[in-house]
Amino acid sequence: MNLLASFRNGVSQTRGRQFSGMQAPHPALVWRVDPRQAVRVDVDDGDVISVVGADQTAALQITGMTQDGTCLLPSLNMIADATVRLADFASGAFQGWCAANGGEAERVKATEIRDAEALFVLRATQAGTLWFINPSSPDDHVSGNSAGACEVHIKRAALSNLLLPRPLGKIRDEFTISRATAQAYRLNKGEYVQIIDVDGQQCSDFMAFRSRGLDRGIEQRIDSTVTRSMVGGAYPGPGLFDKFYDAEMRPLLNVVQDTVGRHDTFALACTARGYEERGFPGHVNCSDNISGQMDPFGVKRRSAWPAINLFFNSWIDRSDNRIQVEESWSRPGDYVAMRAMDDLVCVSTACPDDVDPINGWNPTDIHIRIYEPDTSIQRAIAHRQKEDAAMSLSENSAFHTRTSQLTEQFVAARDLWVPAAYPSIGTTGEYWACREKVTLQDMSPLRKYDVIGPDAERLLQQAMTRNIAKLAQWRGTYSLLCDERGAVIDDGTLFRLGPCTFRWCCGSEESARHLIALAEGMDVRIHDMQGALPNLALQGPKSRDLLRQIVFTQPHVPALDAVKWFGVTVARLHDREGIPFMLSRSGYTGELGYELFCDKADAPMLWDAIMDAGAAFGIAPMGTHALEIIRIEAGLAAANAEFAPGIDAFEAGLGFAVDLKKDDFIGKTALERNSAAPRRILKGMLLDCDDVPAHGAHIYLDERPVGVVTSATRSPSLERAIAIVRLAAEVAENGTELKIGQMDGHMKRLSGVVCDIPFLDPRRERARA
Repeated sequence: MNLLASFRNGVSQTRGRQFSGMQAPHPALVWRVDPRQAVRVDVDDGDVISVVGADQTAALQITGMTQDGTCLLPSLNMIADATVRLADFASGAFQGWCAANGGEAERVKATEIRDAEALFVLRATQAGTLWFINPSSPDDHVSGNSAGACEVHIKRAALSNLLLPRPLGKIRDEFTISRATAQAYRLNKGEYVQIIDVDGQQCSDFMAFRSRGLDRGIEQRIDSTVTRSMVGGAYPGPGLFDKFYDAEMRPLLNVVQDTVGRHDTFALACTARGYEERGFPGHVNCSDNISGQMDPFGVKRRSAWPAINLFFNSWIDRSDNRIQVEESWSRPGDYVAMRAMDDLVCVSTACPDDVDPINGWNPTDIHIRIYEPDTSIQRAIAHRQKEDAAMSLSENSAFHTRTSQLTEQFVAARDLWVPAAYPSIGTTGEYWACREKVTLQDMSPLRKYDVIGPDAERLLQQAMTRNIAKLAQWRGTYSLLCDERGAVIDDGTLFRLGPCTFRWCCGSEESARHLIALAEGMDVRIHDMQGALPNLALQGPKSRDLLRQIVFTQPHVPALDAVKWFGVTVARLHDREGIPFMLSRSGYTGELGYELFCDKADAPMLWDAIMDAGAAFGIAPMGTHALEIIRIEAGLAAANAEFAPGIDAFEAGLGFAVDLKKDDFIGKTALERNSAAPRRILKGMLLDCDDVPAHGAHIYLDERPVGVVTSATRSPSLERAIAIVRLAAEVAENGTELKIGQMDGHMKRLSGVVCDIPFLDPRRERARA
């Protein structure tokens, strides 16, 4: 049947899908179990459970309980003959579950899988809850001797008719909005609403009114223009100031979770006129649907409703300043969750547009869940390691219990929330503390991969731009991974912890995909540490003096004062019984500094010890805003700035990390060719003003563009704006006067001269001190 024919009459088709009230599984039925982690999986009778990679774990533990409180393992033909190793994994959630179900975690029995095949399969014959536990001691993590991760896959015996994510808390009400319809509903102050895209690529217009205003005949509703102005962005996201506001700049809702990140606060809900003028008279539309739902509340009918268009993929094209649209980014089960900041009347639609790509050309349903006020939903956004990868929600860092006492300003860095700034100190105060004293920063979003096995060096020698054969144990080196064209895939620091054990600390999951592809046929394992090894950056001229107060090392590893630039050791806190951590002399500031990597459970203790000892040295916590200033002053490259797809290592200013004397590595041929006659060179510009140019701004010689800005900031030390720039080789000589174009490149120009980078300490003597 033609969808348009039914929509013209305002009839909604649901394709036979009815909400059954059953809890449906998340569409991505794969759970990763990292070392020292436990994953809970609810199963039903007939579900098939397969575990992939259990042979990589030292001893995978499985335990579980039926719905009536008995052990679930016998129904899986498994013997519960082991004790759960509570001390060897992050067991807080597990212990809470045990207590909630009337059990004692210390007495729970498990089965232990050792030396298993790469895959083993179980079939559930009873409903219940399983826990998959990958225990590992803290010492194993720090030394690089821990086992790897495994994956749990569930094939459901039967799916409910509606695919929904698992509830976020205690549900007060839920209902499905059939495609091409709308539904009004009430939210009490403190309650949460979760708006779920059932099938993916389905837009949902949203509007909210203050209930007290409607009672007085006043429409106090979301104002998209005010909202954009208040949050300083095209659309809100989770965070302290990420709210929807009314016309009086009073917040109505707080965005708590968002698994898509692409919505619209510019356009109207679809209108009858919009369809009529494209040749579709009588087409049902969201504006009329909203008016129909709000009529009982005394809201004046409108032919065009302003709305927040959730899951609507729009953007403004810089070339012509027009709003562009395309198919939605949302996937089945994606959602936005918001908390009501007042008593509200809300309305949501399932958009009927089948003549544009916005709903994937096939309008589907929207599902609404309302949660009670005592529900606690952690703020989060979606993170995907790759576009087609399973989603994970951003989490708090292992140091969050300490940093959250000092600031409420957090930003999402990959899959973790980290502090952006500490208001009591200020970004400028943090900057000077790093330059003159010592700072501590949560750098846990850094990716860590252990490369272990007889062929580890052979793999890394092929992949890395540095000569890894020359890397001694307890030494590190800054290196690059490049593709065949010489473009930088990722950068990072490689540490050698043993003859066949390396730790690669980098910025992107693309590193792992690249290494895994190259490792085909080699005797080597790439172990993704995930969140198991959070780390801190201790930077500044007083950092070594501070560490002397708390670091203990055994005789078989380098002592603190013997750790030279890019050296590494394994240390303990205070004495031989203290918590272990990996200590490297590295950082992202150009100052003397160290990085400390510890087990997740030990993170708060390590933070406390450093801050306590640092009080005598004027220590200050530092956020990402101050680090960005220092990073640019130090001339250090960043992804999607100095290096990006299509930019080779020399154009990214990273030629110092390329050893063309090596026999071979991926990208060498292209880099040899490009290095002989580079077309573009990375340089610095000292500007004659305090105006900071935008990333990507063009650089001009007279009226012709000759380069672009890759990063820029105002330097407190130089008391002027500075920029890292990529210039045509013909204009890259020091002292060349150029101008950076602002306001379309011609209405305003920022003058400056070309210089070398780093802007400060060009020989990096501070870091080597």
